[in-house]
Amino acid sequence: MSRVQRQLMTALDALDQAFASEEPFPVAGCTYCYAEQDLVDLSGPLHRIPDDLVSAAAAEVPDHWDDFSRLYRRLVPRIVRPVVTGRFHVDEELIASRLLQAGWTTWDASLTGALRDVWAAWWEATLHTYPSPVTAREVLSLLTVATNGLRPWLDVWTATSHPAADAHLADLIDDVLFECEVTDLRMGFYGEYHAGPELLGWLLTDVRDRADDARLDSPFLLEHHQGATQYAG
Repeated sequence: MSRVQRQLMTALDALDQAFASEEPFPVAGCTYCYAEQDLVDLSGPLHRIPDDLVSAAAAEVPDHWDDFSRLYRRLVPRIVRPVVTGRFHVDEELIASRLLQAGWTTWDASLTGALRDVWAAWWEATLHTYPSPVTAREVLSLLTVATNGLRPWLDVWTATSHPAADAHLADLIDDVLFECEVTDLRMGFYGEYHAGPELLGWLLTDVRDRADDARLDSPFLLEHHQGATQYAG
Protein backbone atom coordinates (compact mmCIF):
# COMPACT_ATOMS: atom_id res chain seq x y z
CA MET A 1 0.00 0.00 0.00
CA SER A 2 1.39 3.40 -0.99
CA ARG A 3 1.93 6.31 1.39
CA VAL A 4 -1.11 8.21 0.12
CA GLN A 5 -3.30 5.12 0.41
CA ARG A 6 -2.17 4.59 3.99
CA GLN A 7 -2.97 8.21 4.77
CA LEU A 8 -6.42 7.78 3.30
CA MET A 9 -7.10 4.62 5.31
CA THR A 10 -5.90 6.39 8.46
CA ALA A 11 -8.26 9.30 7.76
CA LEU A 12 -11.17 6.91 7.21
CA ASP A 13 -10.41 5.07 10.45
CA ALA A 14 -10.31 8.41 12.27
CA LEU A 15 -13.66 9.28 10.69
CA ASP A 16 -15.16 6.07 12.08
CA GLN A 17 -13.87 6.93 15.55
CA ALA A 18 -15.14 10.51 15.42
CA PHE A 19 -18.64 9.49 14.33
CA ALA A 20 -18.83 6.62 16.82
CA SER A 21 -20.23 9.21 19.24
CA GLU A 22 -23.42 9.35 17.12
CA GLU A 23 -25.78 7.11 19.05
CA PRO A 24 -28.70 5.15 17.55
CA PHE A 25 -32.06 6.89 17.78
CA PRO A 26 -35.64 6.05 16.77
CA VAL A 27 -35.77 6.81 13.05
CA ALA A 28 -39.13 7.86 11.65
CA GLY A 29 -39.84 8.46 8.01
CA CYS A 30 -41.94 7.74 4.96
CA THR A 31 -43.72 4.43 5.52
CA TYR A 32 -44.87 4.41 1.91
CA CYS A 33 -41.29 4.06 0.64
CA TYR A 34 -39.80 2.25 3.62
CA ALA A 35 -41.10 -0.80 5.47
CA GLU A 36 -41.36 -0.81 9.24
CA GLN A 37 -38.37 -3.16 9.38
CA ASP A 38 -36.31 -0.64 7.44
CA LEU A 39 -36.98 1.99 10.09
CA VAL A 40 -36.15 -0.53 12.81
CA ASP A 41 -32.86 -1.35 11.08
CA LEU A 42 -31.98 2.33 10.66
CA SER A 43 -32.68 2.81 14.37
CA GLY A 44 -30.34 -0.01 15.39
CA PRO A 45 -26.57 -0.57 15.46
CA LEU A 46 -24.81 1.09 12.54
CA HIS A 47 -22.89 -1.99 11.43
CA ARG A 48 -26.07 -4.06 11.18
CA ILE A 49 -27.86 -1.79 8.73
CA PRO A 50 -28.04 -3.62 5.36
CA ASP A 51 -25.87 -2.14 2.62
CA ASP A 52 -28.80 -1.62 0.26
CA LEU A 53 -30.70 0.28 2.94
CA VAL A 54 -27.70 2.54 3.57
CA SER A 55 -27.55 3.27 -0.16
CA ALA A 56 -31.26 4.01 -0.30
CA ALA A 57 -31.11 6.35 2.69
CA ALA A 58 -28.00 8.07 1.34
CA ALA A 59 -29.78 8.95 -1.89
CA GLU A 60 -33.21 9.73 -0.44
CA VAL A 61 -34.66 13.24 -0.43
CA PRO A 62 -34.59 14.91 3.01
CA ASP A 63 -38.34 15.24 3.45
CA HIS A 64 -38.68 11.45 3.69
CA TRP A 65 -37.22 11.58 7.20
CA ASP A 66 -38.38 13.26 10.40
CA ASP A 67 -34.77 14.14 11.29
CA PHE A 68 -32.80 13.97 8.07
CA SER A 69 -29.67 15.72 9.31
CA ARG A 70 -29.27 13.47 12.32
CA LEU A 71 -29.84 10.32 10.28
CA TYR A 72 -27.37 11.36 7.60
CA ARG A 73 -24.80 12.33 10.21
CA ARG A 74 -25.07 8.91 11.82
CA LEU A 75 -24.76 7.14 8.46
CA VAL A 76 -21.66 9.08 7.37
CA PRO A 77 -19.15 6.28 8.12
CA ARG A 78 -21.25 3.78 6.17
CA ILE A 79 -21.56 6.25 3.27
CA VAL A 80 -18.16 7.89 3.00
CA ARG A 81 -15.87 4.85 3.15
CA PRO A 82 -17.52 3.00 0.23
CA VAL A 83 -17.83 6.26 -1.73
CA VAL A 84 -14.12 6.95 -1.35
CA THR A 85 -13.15 3.39 -2.25
CA GLY A 86 -15.45 3.28 -5.28
CA ARG A 87 -17.85 0.69 -3.86
CA PHE A 88 -20.96 2.82 -3.34
CA HIS A 89 -23.65 2.69 -5.98
CA VAL A 90 -24.91 6.23 -5.52
CA ASP A 91 -23.79 9.15 -7.68
CA GLU A 92 -20.96 11.08 -6.02
CA GLU A 93 -22.52 14.44 -6.84
CA LEU A 94 -25.76 13.34 -5.18
CA ILE A 95 -23.84 12.45 -2.02
CA ALA A 96 -22.30 15.95 -2.05
CA SER A 97 -25.72 17.55 -2.44
CA ARG A 98 -27.18 15.47 0.38
CA LEU A 99 -24.28 16.39 2.68
CA LEU A 100 -25.03 20.04 2.01
CA GLN A 101 -28.71 19.50 2.74
CA ALA A 102 -27.74 17.75 5.98
CA GLY A 103 -25.72 20.84 6.94
CA TRP A 104 -22.49 18.92 7.48
CA THR A 105 -20.39 22.07 7.95
CA THR A 106 -22.51 22.99 10.99
CA TRP A 107 -21.87 19.71 12.83
CA ASP A 108 -19.51 19.46 15.79
CA ALA A 109 -15.92 20.41 14.99
CA SER A 110 -14.66 16.88 15.64
CA LEU A 111 -17.01 15.55 12.95
CA THR A 112 -16.41 18.23 10.34
CA GLY A 113 -12.67 18.04 10.95
CA ALA A 114 -12.66 14.30 10.39
CA LEU A 115 -14.56 14.75 7.14
CA ARG A 116 -12.24 17.49 5.93
CA ASP A 117 -9.26 15.23 6.64
CA VAL A 118 -10.86 12.52 4.52
CA TRP A 119 -11.53 14.97 1.68
CA ALA A 120 -7.88 16.09 1.65
CA ALA A 121 -6.47 12.55 1.88
CA TRP A 122 -8.88 11.28 -0.79
CA TRP A 123 -7.87 14.01 -3.22
CA GLU A 124 -4.17 13.38 -2.69
CA ALA A 125 -4.64 9.63 -3.11
CA THR A 126 -6.63 10.18 -6.29
CA LEU A 127 -3.98 12.43 -7.84
CA HIS A 128 -1.29 9.86 -7.08
CA THR A 129 -3.23 6.83 -8.39
CA TYR A 130 -4.19 6.08 -11.97
CA PRO A 131 -6.59 4.66 -12.66
CA SER A 132 -8.28 5.47 -9.37
CA PRO A 133 -11.37 3.82 -7.83
CA VAL A 134 -13.30 7.03 -8.53
CA THR A 135 -12.38 9.31 -11.43
CA ALA A 136 -10.71 12.62 -10.67
CA ARG A 137 -13.66 14.50 -12.13
CA GLU A 138 -16.12 12.72 -9.84
CA VAL A 139 -13.93 13.25 -6.78
CA LEU A 140 -13.42 16.90 -7.70
CA SER A 141 -17.14 17.42 -8.14
CA LEU A 142 -17.98 15.95 -4.72
CA LEU A 143 -15.27 17.92 -2.95
CA THR A 144 -16.13 21.16 -4.71
CA VAL A 145 -19.83 20.99 -3.95
CA ALA A 146 -19.39 19.73 -0.39
CA THR A 147 -16.90 22.48 0.49
CA ASN A 148 -18.36 25.16 -1.79
CA GLY A 149 -14.97 25.78 -3.34
CA LEU A 150 -13.17 24.60 -6.45
CA ARG A 151 -9.95 26.60 -6.44
CA PRO A 152 -8.33 24.96 -3.38
CA TRP A 153 -8.60 21.54 -5.00
CA LEU A 154 -7.30 22.84 -8.32
CA ASP A 155 -4.33 24.40 -6.51
CA VAL A 156 -3.48 20.99 -5.03
CA TRP A 157 -3.66 19.50 -8.52
CA THR A 158 -1.37 22.23 -9.87
CA ALA A 159 1.16 21.48 -7.14
CA THR A 160 1.03 17.71 -7.68
CA SER A 161 3.73 16.77 -10.14
CA HIS A 162 3.04 13.09 -10.70
CA PRO A 163 2.33 10.95 -13.78
CA ALA A 164 -1.03 9.91 -12.32
CA ALA A 165 -2.06 13.54 -11.85
CA ASP A 166 -1.22 14.28 -15.48
CA ALA A 167 -3.10 11.19 -16.68
CA HIS A 168 -6.16 12.35 -14.73
CA LEU A 169 -5.73 15.80 -16.25
CA ALA A 170 -5.81 14.38 -19.76
CA ASP A 171 -9.00 12.46 -18.92
CA LEU A 172 -10.64 15.55 -17.41
CA ILE A 173 -9.81 17.67 -20.44
CA ASP A 174 -11.14 15.06 -22.85
CA ASP A 175 -14.29 14.83 -20.76
CA VAL A 176 -15.11 18.52 -20.30
CA LEU A 177 -14.11 19.61 -23.80
CA PHE A 178 -16.68 17.31 -25.37
CA GLU A 179 -19.15 19.68 -26.99
CA CYS A 180 -17.43 22.47 -24.98
CA GLU A 181 -19.18 21.41 -21.77
CA VAL A 182 -16.56 23.31 -19.78
CA THR A 183 -18.04 26.67 -20.82
CA ASP A 184 -21.12 26.03 -18.70
CA LEU A 185 -20.01 23.27 -16.36
CA ARG A 186 -21.99 22.85 -13.18
CA MET A 187 -21.18 20.50 -10.33
CA GLY A 188 -23.55 18.89 -7.88
CA PHE A 189 -26.64 16.80 -8.46
CA TYR A 190 -28.68 19.99 -8.61
CA GLY A 191 -25.99 22.03 -10.35
CA GLU A 192 -25.24 23.96 -7.18
CA TYR A 193 -21.73 25.03 -8.17
CA HIS A 194 -21.03 26.84 -11.45
CA ALA A 195 -17.50 25.57 -12.09
CA GLY A 196 -17.01 26.47 -15.75
CA PRO A 197 -15.20 29.83 -15.50
CA GLU A 198 -12.78 28.70 -12.77
CA LEU A 199 -12.02 25.37 -14.38
CA LEU A 200 -11.50 26.80 -17.87
CA GLY A 201 -9.25 29.53 -16.55
CA TRP A 202 -7.18 26.95 -14.69
CA LEU A 203 -6.86 24.74 -17.76
CA LEU A 204 -5.79 27.66 -19.95
CA THR A 205 -3.26 29.07 -17.52
CA ASP A 206 -2.07 27.05 -14.52
CA VAL A 207 -1.71 23.65 -16.20
CA ARG A 208 -1.64 24.54 -19.90
CA ASP A 209 1.97 23.37 -20.18
CA ARG A 210 0.98 19.95 -18.83
CA ALA A 211 -1.99 19.49 -21.13
CA ASP A 212 -1.13 18.10 -24.55
CA ASP A 213 -4.47 18.88 -26.16
CA ALA A 214 -4.70 21.30 -29.06
CA ARG A 215 -8.40 21.85 -28.41
CA LEU A 216 -7.41 24.16 -25.56
CA ASP A 217 -6.15 26.57 -28.24
CA SER A 218 -9.64 26.91 -29.68
CA PRO A 219 -10.45 30.59 -30.34
CA PHE A 220 -13.92 29.94 -28.96
CA LEU A 221 -12.56 28.80 -25.60
CA LEU A 222 -10.02 31.62 -25.44
CA GLU A 223 -12.67 34.23 -26.21
CA HIS A 224 -15.04 32.67 -23.69
CA HIS A 225 -12.35 32.79 -21.01
CA GLN A 226 -11.43 36.39 -21.81
CA GLY A 227 -15.08 37.41 -21.70
CA ALA A 228 -15.61 35.68 -18.34
CA THR A 229 -12.47 37.32 -16.95
CA GLN A 230 -13.54 40.78 -18.07
CA TYR A 231 -17.02 40.26 -16.65
CA ALA A 232 -15.60 39.11 -13.31
CA GLY A 233 -13.33 42.13 -13.23
